[in-house]
Amino acid sequence: MVRQPPSFRRLVRRAAEYLVPHRILVSRVRAAGPRVALTFDDGPDPLTTALLDRLDEVGILATFFLVGRLCDERREAVLEIIRRGHEVSGHGYTHKRFPDMTADELRSELRRTNDALPPSVARAFVRPPHGALHVPSLAHCAAQGFTTVMWSLDSRDANHRDAATVADNAGAARAGDIVLMHEGQQWTIEALPEIARRVRARGLDFCRVSDLLRPAG
Repeated sequence: MVRQPPSFRRLVRRAAEYLVPHRILVSRVRAAGPRVALTFDDGPDPLTTALLDRLDEVGILATFFLVGRLCDERREAVLEIIRRGHEVSGHGYTHKRFPDMTADELRSELRRTNDALPPSVARAFVRPPHGALHVPSLAHCAAQGFTTVMWSLDSRDANHRDAATVADNAGAARAGDIVLMHEGQQWTIEALPEIARRVRARGLDFCRVSDLLRPAG
């Protein structure tokens, strides 16, 4: 099993920002204007509706990276995410790490996840489960037409069950950041109003990843 150390993940983020075209790999968009993208991994789940309600309350559109197997189980939740103006993309079908798969297994994983999403939805993005990535899996994703989306700021909501700590982390977002967050966690939902307040107090606003990749204005 391939396990990348934190230093490798930092190198991937640096490569995504400075070296690799955004059509292949992106973690931060330097020319994004005064905008930040919140992203939510690992859904849909029983708290998806509560998360959507809170995003509505604070006026944030986000990008959801969904697990294909859960999309098959919770089809209505997927449709509700889209109805509310957010965008959805794949996060693997089984949530297995991409570097642990053969090329054929990864192609199947991408295809099955694609099939689990509504056909009318643009599905150009993919986020590797656990952020696990290596050169072959990146190349396979690109060959299948996907842009691999990592992140430049981790809210650490998978490590801290405290809304204030999550707000401290995510609320520090800079222009062009892609922020990693997760579904299925009440403390993440509770942190959103304070995150919105802090980010907007610095003259920034929120958008989806696809919007971040378009020229500001």
